Amino acid sequence: MKSSLSSTLLASALAVAAGAAQAQISDGIVKIGVMNDMSGLYSDVTGPGSVVAAKMAVEDFQKTSTAGLKIEVVFADHQNKPDVGSTVARQWYDTDKVDAIFDVPTSSVGLAVNQVAREKGKAFVNSGSATSDLTGKACSPTTIHWLYDTWMLANGTGSAVVKTGGDTWFFLTADYAFGHALERDTTAVIVKNGGKVLGSVKTPLNTQDFSSFLLQAQASKAKVIGLANAGGDTINSIKQASEFGITKAGQNLAGLLVFLSDIHGVGLEKAHGLLVTETFYWDLNDQTRAWSKRFGALHGGKMPTMVHAGVYASVLHYLKAVEAGKTDDGLKTITKMKEMPTDDPLFGKGTIRADGRKLHPAYLFEVKKPSESKGPWDYYKLRATIPADQAFRPIDQGDCPLVKK
Repeated sequence: MKSSLSSTLLASALAVAAGAAQAQISDGIVKIGVMNDMSGLYSDVTGPGSVVAAKMAVEDFQKTSTAGLKIEVVFADHQNKPDVGSTVARQWYDTDKVDAIFDVPTSSVGLAVNQVAREKGKAFVNSGSATSDLTGKACSPTTIHWLYDTWMLANGTGSAVVKTGGDTWFFLTADYAFGHALERDTTAVIVKNGGKVLGSVKTPLNTQDFSSFLLQAQASKAKVIGLANAGGDTINSIKQASEFGITKAGQNLAGLLVFLSDIHGVGLEKAHGLLVTETFYWDLNDQTRAWSKRFGALHGGKMPTMVHAGVYASVLHYLKAVEAGKTDDGLKTITKMKEMPTDDPLFGKGTIRADGRKLHPAYLFEVKKPSESKGPWDYYKLRATIPADQAFRPIDQGDCPLVKK
């Protein structure tokens, strides 16, 4: 009788504890919003694949979690427009009870969503935007920048190209926050290493005809044409430069933000020899290969980009932080994410700094020649590994207000 009573009391106590933990979850559901370009020039880089990655993270979290969290994933297309992104973010946070927003490529949109999340004290974990300002002057206590940024790209690809003789540059720069930041950060690296920038031209987003811009770059006589653009714009730049015979004439292209899907779109015949800096590649090791094959089976046979990997890893760490902190409050959960070491099968062990920068290694790859590729999606060969403590801008150089001087 006594034993039975003890068991009953213990069961009741556990039920109360579980109920209390669940009560800290708003509406009893952890609602994750994936916002990106679902149908435009970045849709292969992010798009529906990021939704697949987020759902994979939820599935993998629930396999090991004992918290019994109810989790929902929703998604929206921001159309690469800051006003659309802001509107979606406000609707999600205020009305639709979304607890955290993920992905958000296009730096102008990322900065806009960052501001909304700060105002509302909501969680924002960015993988898609590149601007280093997200952990610099625009850093926020409710934002984490997970994957890559313009400082990392500049100091990876830009530095490598200058050190191998590419000391004069001309930029084709996407005319919005991302392109401007990438040109700025790469210029600093070029000058630091003794090179010169001979000029640049700003190109509208989603440009189909790069001929006039490429002719300006050709006329500059620069050794390197720096492509400070991404997605469909990068694909068109590389294809048209090849058609005009620019690379055959002796000038080299430096793709400053190139994704696996871009190489797939261009083809090895035109892209081989490009140096690219990424933080993930599907064929890095056994764990990345296993995960990527799962992803491909769910996404039409396509291998993941680094953004897809970033969405998976960041959602997984977010859910671990919600479980550990027993709350989905935005500021508390982002703080918990920074306190906890990161550990996932794609990026390994890592940390998140006070300025919101997630730290992990970066990799300098060279795009293979067609004769070197062993099959579909076998596009990269590793040139160098940049350690986590060197891959990103030092924390005291970003002017982030969250960092104590």
